[in-house]
Amino acid sequence: MNTRRRLTLTLLFLALTSALLSATRPAVFNILDYGAVPDGKTKNTAAIAATIAACAHAGGGTILFPAGKYLTGSIMPESNQTLHLEAGAELLYSGDPADSPLVASRWECTNVFTHASLIYAEGKHNIAITGRGTLNGQGWNWWWRSNSRGRKSPAGQDAAANQAAWRALYDRIEAGEKLAAADFTQAAQFLRPSLVGLYHCKNVLVADITLFKSPMWMLHPVYCDDVVVRGVRFVSADPEGQPSAEGEGPNGDGIDVDSCRNVRISDCFFNTSDDCIVIKSGRDHDGLRTNRPTEFVTITNCVMYQGHGAVVIGSETSGGIRNITASNCVSVGTDCGIRIKSMRGRGGVLENFRFDNWVIEDAKKQAFEINTRYNPSPDAPFGKTTPVFKNFSYSNITIKNAAQIAKIVGLPEKAIEELRFTDINATGKIGFIVDQATDVELHHVRIAATSGSPISIENSSNLVLDDVSPRAAQSTTPAIAVTHSTDLVIRNSRAAAGTGSFLFLTGAKTAGLVLTASDLTRAKTDVEFGKDASPQSVTRK
Repeated sequence: MNTRRRLTLTLLFLALTSALLSATRPAVFNILDYGAVPDGKTKNTAAIAATIAACAHAGGGTILFPAGKYLTGSIMPESNQTLHLEAGAELLYSGDPADSPLVASRWECTNVFTHASLIYAEGKHNIAITGRGTLNGQGWNWWWRSNSRGRKSPAGQDAAANQAAWRALYDRIEAGEKLAAADFTQAAQFLRPSLVGLYHCKNVLVADITLFKSPMWMLHPVYCDDVVVRGVRFVSADPEGQPSAEGEGPNGDGIDVDSCRNVRISDCFFNTSDDCIVIKSGRDHDGLRTNRPTEFVTITNCVMYQGHGAVVIGSETSGGIRNITASNCVSVGTDCGIRIKSMRGRGGVLENFRFDNWVIEDAKKQAFEINTRYNPSPDAPFGKTTPVFKNFSYSNITIKNAAQIAKIVGLPEKAIEELRFTDINATGKIGFIVDQATDVELHHVRIAATSGSPISIENSSNLVLDDVSPRAAQSTTPAIAVTHSTDLVIRNSRAAAGTGSFLFLTGAKTAGLVLTASDLTRAKTDVEFGKDASPQSVTRK
């Protein structure tokens, strides 16, 4: 083979290789090439939309945001697109609602039309938001619309009138009326948008970015399937003790998973002015009609600061919530650690939750809350609008310095069912309180409370306390107090040094208690009987 022929074949091979690499290399569309200006002042909505359109025309690819500040209205990616923010890139959400059209969404879990989020997608698939950049909601431009916390409306605006318009629409929605976007012209001035809104989307990735000070919730997937949230920073609160000039806004949740399935949340950091991770499924009659559950959700390797709750399920539960796990998490200074809540009128079945390997420190309210009486309501019989809670497991959890260790409150017409607590080591002011629950088990549980009985049980049945060690601060306070409860087994347990009464019983309904294989020698009295309690209610073995 002569030299010229070899050279020709070599060049042909290189050309084919280059063509193949070009065909397989993802297309990248730089917003600067389409007229974007990174000065933090020029509105880039049209330039970004042009970039998205060019990417869509090519069949998909990556829309690149280089370092810089980009003021913009709503960004609406198409299917098969990645929005990638380089380190130093910051998207600034315009405070002018005219830059964000009315779109379908949910607001506090009611089907509505709101102004579109900074990033909003409806009915898209295979989309991603990635990179080390920041989505800055500039929420202070929107917070006055909440008509709360003493914020004044700007000249020519009336937040109270907008709120009244929303309340009138809410009543119509609850009554079953189908509304259009045009019906929300005034009410949408009250309904602040989330920072990222995903509606009826599939195969979504949100990774590595920072979400900062949203008008409302920060990340809100609604009716979505197959969502991954990984390595994201959610910041809606100021650093503790370091207030900012703009302050903190209302409803600063991190993630609100709303009637979605197959969601994985991992390796995220939260410093929020409201709940960190929330799982919901619709509200009241509108949610019951929609009837879309949230299911198959995993949460792991997250750290939460300051928020109202680290992981919160409810209170909007009307579509049902099931098959949820949360593991390897640390919460510091949140109001609650793990909170599950609903109320009469919401309905929904909540079942099959597992929480494992947590540290909860300095919970300002409760480390655990399981509550179907979240808001006061008139007595009612069991029915479609009664929430049902069952089959929750908590294991390998350390609780330090909680205002209250656990608050479990069911309904007279429907007790909370099937709760298991295993390997719990907890300290706090108020202890572990159970009211209106059945089939509750505590295994290998250590509780030290500085006020009241470490364990209090009321109006409950079918309980097992296995290897529990409750420690009261004062010998005059019983270690375990039981009122109007039946079928309780205490076994393999120990009285702490200085215990007065280990078990204190009250109420004529209290019966069927078994005390066995326990070391109560350090208690002054093993069982004390209070008002209406009968000595025949206890069997010692």
